[in-house]
Amino acid sequence: MTTPDPHAAEQLKDCCADAYARDIVVALLGESYHPGGTALTRRLADALGLAPGRRVLDVASGRGTTALLLAGTHPGITAHGVDYSPAHTALATGAAEAAGLADRVAFTTGDAEHLPCPDGEFDAVVCECALCTFPDKERAAAEFARVLRPGGRAGISDVTADPARLPPELTGLAARIACIADARPLDEYARLLAAAGLRVLRTERHDHALLRMTDQIEARLKLLAMTAPGKLAAAGLDGGPQAARPALAAARRAVADGRLGYALLIAEKPAAQA
Repeated sequence: MTTPDPHAAEQLKDCCADAYARDIVVALLGESYHPGGTALTRRLADALGLAPGRRVLDVASGRGTTALLLAGTHPGITAHGVDYSPAHTALATGAAEAAGLADRVAFTTGDAEHLPCPDGEFDAVVCECALCTFPDKERAAAEFARVLRPGGRAGISDVTADPARLPPELTGLAARIACIADARPLDEYARLLAAAGLRVLRTERHDHALLRMTDQIEARLKLLAMTAPGKLAAAGLDGGPQAARPALAAARRAVADGRLGYALLIAEKPAAQA
């Protein structure tokens, strides 16, 4: 594995944080920011064994949707979210207060590759559609393992891809921010977790969820082009659905022939790793 250039990595993180903090992202992707939405988050949570008293860390927590869902549907757990964007941290904190969950959900600004958390603090770690954007994925996986207690579980959902076979429309900075250009094959994610000392218990493919999100983005682009063209122009998307059509079509073809997809992984930190 090559070591990412530190300066380039920080620039990429800043760029991603800025892009995902914009309201246009919510308008196009919805509150969950990832394929499968809250239904896939619930499926992931079911595999983590979240009982009262458990502590959960949501890495790249965004506006807090996952952490708030977990706390709201699993009484007695506490959730902590870490996100690179201060804007997201502020919005998520406000959402926790509005939901009456501020006593069980907290958010911190921080880097997934250097989590601001003590060793072994959490019973579960969740990271949805974000590992693929981290410049140093090996370091991030090692951090997941570090903050888990022995016997704790990590739940990952992410875009999968064969980088060498992606079409030109799905490469470059814009595609990387869109969680495609630096996504990895499912078995490589499993190897990353295993190299960090986590035992992979289960993997599932959910490629259909990525197709549904592609359709959703196209439909919402069309709606915004009709109802709020100024919002698209302000976000640099004044071409609307016409400009996005080649990339969306390329994504559909890539899913159909197995070059692109979406997956869920559950891994466990062996109890012997005290």
